[in-house]
Amino acid sequence: MTNRTLNLDDALYGYLLDVSLRETPLLARLRAETAAMPMARWQIAPEQGQFMALLVKLTGARRLLEVGTFTGYSALCMAAELPEGGSILCCDLPGDYNAIARRYWQEAGLADRVDLRLAPALETLANLEEGSFDLIFIDADKANYPAYLEQALRLVRKGGLILFDNVLWSGRVLEAEPDSADTRAIQALNRALKDDVRVDLSLVPIGDGLTLCRKR
Repeated sequence: MTNRTLNLDDALYGYLLDVSLRETPLLARLRAETAAMPMARWQIAPEQGQFMALLVKLTGARRLLEVGTFTGYSALCMAAELPEGGSILCCDLPGDYNAIARRYWQEAGLADRVDLRLAPALETLANLEEGSFDLIFIDADKANYPAYLEQALRLVRKGGLILFDNVLWSGRVLEAEPDSADTRAIQALNRALKDDVRVDLSLVPIGDGLTLCRKR
């Protein structure tokens, strides 16, 4: 028994993956291709992708929204668990990685479930219908996290789930006077959510920290 979350060294993390990760060969290939890219750090951990896929199933989500898609790993994890007729709207900026995402979605037979919008995310979100999503995953420019929270609360239905990635920010959230606007924004988001009566809250130490907010 333990009364606090364990630190995972390489051996224990390897054991976690060995006994629990059910990553498909296609997802493993996508993760390996992404790992060779200069921006590989943008990729979520595989166990986080599996956890988010389980959340889609547990909540019965049919309409998903993702802010920050990169090479499409997280979208692929979640789209694979959507029921018939479900869909995911992905927001990102134009980049070479868009083609990688589309290629893997196509190979998985899930391209018809994914709508990729290439524009500044706040512009895309501003034109979406209020309360039209069951689950929203936010993993984009950190400086806009507080703004994404307000848009997500408008767009998710009552009882729906909002997920924020990188909320532990590799420990940089502990900096007393951070120079980085990204760090300051994550700190502001975390502090604001602690007392936000609009949501039920849990910060899960998976990957780089994942906050779950259920809209009340």
